[in-house]
Amino acid sequence: MRKGFLAVAAAGLLATGSMAACGDNSGGDQAGGQKTPKIGVILPDSKSSARWEGADRKFLEEAFKAAGVQYDIQNAQGDKSQFSTIADQMITNGATALMIVNLDSGTGKAVLEKAKSQGVATIDYDRLTLGGSAEYYVSFDNEAVGKLQGEGLAKCLTDAGVQKPVVAYLNGSPTDNNATLFKNGYDSILKPKFDAGEFTKGPDQAVPDWDNAQAGVIFEQMLTQTKGKINGVLAANDGLGNAAISVLKKNKLNGKVPVTGQDATPQGLQNILAGDQCMTVYKAIKEEAKAAADLAIALAKGERKETGQTVKDPESGRDVAAVLLTPKLIYKENVKDVIADGFVTKDEVCTGAYAKLCADAGIS
Repeated sequence: MRKGFLAVAAAGLLATGSMAACGDNSGGDQAGGQKTPKIGVILPDSKSSARWEGADRKFLEEAFKAAGVQYDIQNAQGDKSQFSTIADQMITNGATALMIVNLDSGTGKAVLEKAKSQGVATIDYDRLTLGGSAEYYVSFDNEAVGKLQGEGLAKCLTDAGVQKPVVAYLNGSPTDNNATLFKNGYDSILKPKFDAGEFTKGPDQAVPDWDNAQAGVIFEQMLTQTKGKINGVLAANDGLGNAAISVLKKNKLNGKVPVTGQDATPQGLQNILAGDQCMTVYKAIKEEAKAAADLAIALAKGERKETGQTVKDPESGRDVAAVLLTPKLIYKENVKDVIADGFVTKDEVCTGAYAKLCADAGIS
C-alpha cells in the first residue's frame, strides 16, 4: 500500500444546483436523455462502531447537500442479504454512482459487478473490496493506523514499567480487509519485540463482524486461559477495547492493563480520560467523507478525477485509484484535539463524572 497524506481540494468539485434531496427515489432524466446525477451510499451497520451513523452519515449528507445533488444513504445493519437488496433498489431507482462500505468482499464484489453491468459508477468507502471493480477507494492509511496502535501500546507498557508483558490481540473481523491491514501495522511494531523477548505474545483472536458482545466473551476466555496474566491488550477499535475494559473492570484490573482502540469515539475518549484505555487513533472522518463525496459527485455527473495515489488489490492485482488520509495517535494529553476538531463535542464526552476529568485534561 502506498502511504502518505493526500490533500483533497474541494474547490471546483462541488456544484451548486437545486436538486438536493435525501432518499428521493425518482431517477428521472435531464433534458437530452442524460440521467440526473444521484448518489447511493450503503453503510455497513450501527453496532461495530458509532462512527457510521454518528459521523459518516452526517458528513456525507453535508457534502451532498452543499453540492446540490440527489442522494440516498442507507444502512445494511450487518445483514448481507439486506445489503444486496438496498443496492438493487438504489440501482433500480436511478443511482448514477454507488458508494459502499462492504460487509465482506464476496457480497461487496457482487454488488459492484451488478452496478458496473448497469452503468453505475462505484466507490469503495473505507474498506477495499478484494477482487472488486470499484473505480476508487477512499480510506485512511490503514497499516499506518495499526502502527500507531502498536506504538501506543508499546509506549504505555514501557511507561508502566512492565517487564516482558504478555500482550493479547483482539483483532477486527476476519472478513474486513482493513482488519488485516491494521494487524499488519501493529505486528510490524510488536513482533520484533516478541522475537527479541522484550514482550510475550499472548492470545490472538479475531472478533467476527466486529461484534462487541462477542469480543467481551472472547476476552473473558483469554483472561481465564492465561489465569489473569495479560498485561496489555491490542484491541483493534474502541468498541472492542471497551469490551475488554468491561471484563477487566469485573476483575479489578482496569487501569492496570493498557488497552488500545481506534475511532476516537466518545466512549473511547472517556475511557482514556479515566485511565482505562491507553490510546485511540483519530481518523478525521469529515475529511474522508468529503474526499469520497467529491469523487462520487464527479462520477454521478459522468466525470473522473485524478487522485495521484493507488492501492494494489491483493486478490486481483489491480491498481485502484485511491485517496488515503493520515491518522493521528491520541493519548490523554491530546484528547482535546479531537474535540477542538469538531469530530465529537464536549457535551458528548464531558458528562457526569467525566466533567472533572475533562477539566483536568485541559478541555474547556
